[in-house]
Amino acid sequence: MRLLKSGARLAAKFYSRRFRSWEKEAIDLQHKVFNMLVEKGKKTAFGKEHKFENIKNYDDFKKHVPIREYEDYKPYIERIIQGEENVIWPKKTIYFAKTSGTISGAKYLPISSDSIHNHVNCARLGLLMYVYKTGKTSFLDGKLMFVSGSPHLEKTGQILSGRLSGISNHHVPGFLKKNQLPSYKTNCIEFWEKKIDEIIKETHDQNLTFISGIPSWVEMYFDRLLKRTGNSTVKEVFPNLSLYVHGGINFTPYETRFKQLLGGEIDYLETYPASEGFIALQDEFPGEGTILIPDEGIFFEFIPADEFDKPDAPRLSLREVETEVNYVVIINNNAGIWGYNLGDTVKFISKNPYRLKVTGRIKQYISTFGEHIIAEEVESSINEACRKTGAKIKEFTVAPLLSNPKGRPCHEWYIEFSKKPASMEEFRNILDNLVQKKNIYYREFIQGNVLQPLLIKPVKQNGFMEYMKSIGKLGGQNKTPHLKNDRSVAEFLQGHLEE
Repeated sequence: MRLLKSGARLAAKFYSRRFRSWEKEAIDLQHKVFNMLVEKGKKTAFGKEHKFENIKNYDDFKKHVPIREYEDYKPYIERIIQGEENVIWPKKTIYFAKTSGTISGAKYLPISSDSIHNHVNCARLGLLMYVYKTGKTSFLDGKLMFVSGSPHLEKTGQILSGRLSGISNHHVPGFLKKNQLPSYKTNCIEFWEKKIDEIIKETHDQNLTFISGIPSWVEMYFDRLLKRTGNSTVKEVFPNLSLYVHGGINFTPYETRFKQLLGGEIDYLETYPASEGFIALQDEFPGEGTILIPDEGIFFEFIPADEFDKPDAPRLSLREVETEVNYVVIINNNAGIWGYNLGDTVKFISKNPYRLKVTGRIKQYISTFGEHIIAEEVESSINEACRKTGAKIKEFTVAPLLSNPKGRPCHEWYIEFSKKPASMEEFRNILDNLVQKKNIYYREFIQGNVLQPLLIKPVKQNGFMEYMKSIGKLGGQNKTPHLKNDRSVAEFLQGHLEE
């Protein structure tokens, strides 16, 4: 273990120059990635169809490569599945990262022999950044747990496909595997509740020092662990737990609940991975936001979120972004993804270095009445309302209520509390006022009597888990939407409300 920790310190020092280049040379690094991608793209069927030979700069690129959703990209994926080579990237597609949620079912996102390095190496760089900035290596003293999707892979055509976290599991370095939890057999269990129970059996008596996974998974694991062991806090079970790595979802709404479950201090490392590529990672401890990774085979574009639906919406390179503006992230990468709408919205909180935070999804909003409330606004509001009232939540979602038999239209908040506020009416008023402060349009609708203040619908314990189970998305990389512009989630939860 001492050798492993010494190696981590040496590697962190080795990469320190690269980390500093992200802070000082991000624009130049992005320019190099752009030129590399276009040059290699010329050799592909996609590049020939889109006249890559005529692309001399970013302005040319925007003229030749349109923005695409997955459905627009699907014909190229089908050609790869049928065995055609050199379709979108000159190197072989070695995996498909399989995700859900599109119009026609599963998405198959290509990972090439070039881009797998992005997924695997950036996760490692996140840990080395933590070591470099903090000097801490105690997370390597015990067992390392990765709460991930199944590593079982199947073939799509002749290409292995599976969840990204499961694919990444196959690339955990050998020197870490002997300390890795859970076992491969347990990790392959598809039924999520059974998998959690088996993970608890394997881990409850181990010296766990590190855990990684999206907050909703890890929260479920912690809840069931405490019920199984009879302990009051996770730190009673794992006194040496020192680092939690999370990503893929806004952690703010979970923060209070995690502190309650943990019952002691640990460090947090935020990452921003996606099936299309690893975007950013935390570089200050403590610190807000994550630093963009500019040199790992991805050229980033950004479209202002409030202009996204316009036919002439501006496409901006990293050089052109401003702070405190919500942008939709567009990806071009060394797996052959071109002009691809990631669907995430981000806001840069700094340009020196380029540090950002995820604010939501471009399709996860409420604008039934023209208010265009985004995930960041509701998540930060409910977190602040909890701090002010002492309430604690497990999960929530917001839906529009157009036909309100008791008054004007409004927003309904379905909230599963782990600790209710002393006064639900006070909590409701505080929450509504916070949303009004964050969204001027919502405030105008309230003040103009177009909408009435929000309503709160307390949800029974495990109500959200039952919803995710009902749509076959319990576990995996699936997340409850905190905002829906329709009532699809609300209608299910109506049957799981507290009396």
